[in-house]
Amino acid sequence: MSVYDIGRVCVKTMGREAGKYCIIVDVIDKNYLLIDGLVVRRRRTNFKHVEPTKDVIDLKKGADHAAVEAAIKKSKLEKKLKETISIPIK
Repeated sequence: MSVYDIGRVCVKTMGREAGKYCIIVDVIDKNYLLIDGLVVRRRRTNFKHVEPTKDVIDLKKGADHAAVEAAIKKSKLEKKLKETISIPIK
């Protein structure tokens, strides 16, 4: 079990989507994850560019966007995943 498990809710810390919540859909290799979310586009991202949270959603590996949306609604995390948090500049 890793911190970066499939279904883990994370916060993007870098890029134009910084501060937005996403879900890990797949672990591509030792450096990259596939993420998706309500306000985050489905894309490959580096481990270093996401910060995991304590929330986990029941999701299958490689689930499509519709399955991700359904899992978010089922877990009642819609409001949280539409939020944006402020990331301190380093």
